[in-house]
Amino acid sequence: MPPTLPAGDPAPPDGRLPTDALRGLGDRPFGVYLHVPFCAVRCGYCDFNTYTADELGPVGRPGASRATYADAALAELRLAADVLAAGTGRLPEVATVFVGGGTPTLLASVDLVRLLDGVRTLFGLAVGAEVTTEANPDSVTPEALVELREGGFTRVSYGMQSAVPHVLATLDRTHDPERVPQAVAWARAAGFGQVSLDLIHGTPGESLAAWRTSLASALAMRPDHVSAYALVVEPGTALARQVARGEVAAPDDDQAAASYELADRQLARAGYGWYEVSSWATGPAARCRHNLGYWRGADWWGVGPGAHSHVGGVRWWNVKHPAAYALRTVAGASPAQARELLDGETRRVERVLLEARLSDGLGLDVLDEPGRAAVPAVVADGLAELAGDGSRLVLTLRGRLLADAVVRRLLP
Repeated sequence: MPPTLPAGDPAPPDGRLPTDALRGLGDRPFGVYLHVPFCAVRCGYCDFNTYTADELGPVGRPGASRATYADAALAELRLAADVLAAGTGRLPEVATVFVGGGTPTLLASVDLVRLLDGVRTLFGLAVGAEVTTEANPDSVTPEALVELREGGFTRVSYGMQSAVPHVLATLDRTHDPERVPQAVAWARAAGFGQVSLDLIHGTPGESLAAWRTSLASALAMRPDHVSAYALVVEPGTALARQVARGEVAAPDDDQAAASYELADRQLARAGYGWYEVSSWATGPAARCRHNLGYWRGADWWGVGPGAHSHVGGVRWWNVKHPAAYALRTVAGASPAQARELLDGETRRVERVLLEARLSDGLGLDVLDEPGRAAVPAVVADGLAELAGDGSRLVLTLRGRLLADAVVRRLLP
């Protein structure tokens, strides 16, 4: 099952936020994340808050059925509008919407469009808003993609993961590799201006040659954006149990580094530039603005079971199970399980953790005195470079491979 949520502090039943958190709302970028918790099968490596039909039990329960889920999520959107308008009487325009999961496209296209219409009606979408849905290649049809595009979606992100059948089988992915280029072509034909592909490297049994095959296959489709993540064996997953029993080998750090270097080299040759440690795009316009909002500490409201939100230094997370979530939202109550108020030092530390991952770099003014004192050694060791006028620290390729270690040195 997905991991346990943190304890946190009690969240008010009506979801109200402190006045200070609402100050400046709308002056910062604002996004909406919509979580769809349904999957056809549970992949062995996944620890996201997702559920198969068998895990949900009786489908008649509110929120536990795909047919009723959109109503529960729309109820939380109405609550969000009420809570955020309490401070100033106005709501922030939404700059980005991201529908993730799970497998969002297991919901009917009409329901995904209904959710987007709810955001548009309650908040308003900024001109040029980025609206993304994740999808599995085998969970879309040409007709559904046309409906999504006509409904206002601008970007689709496919979970490709690999182009090699035995690697997909180890990951419990069910799609045929040949379906991916077909799904990309359907998205282009439907009018999507942005198509992203997600890849995973380091799967047990994956050779460097197999990873090269996946990269070549992805690049042949000319996506606008590529994410390439090293496989992490998360506690509590089926993969973790297989590793513990010795049935499959744990990911190898040296191979992970070689795979990352290969990806960066091949993507750069094809015209993609890195902008976050695991993300590459054909140019600034193709970067995922919603994810950049997370990395830059913007405001967002996360809708759905287990979804996390952040507004003005307050972070909260919803109850995990879709049925428990729906019972609260349809009754007009907040689905928040708990929350935390972030003090200034915590927010500074999180800025270092997140902004150091970006190609724009980390401003040295975010570091405290011991952190600034560590910068010359980090640069001398070839882990980062000073950019522009010397006020920002940008990771080198070697630094990206050791990003966590670099951050530890900057937060002594």
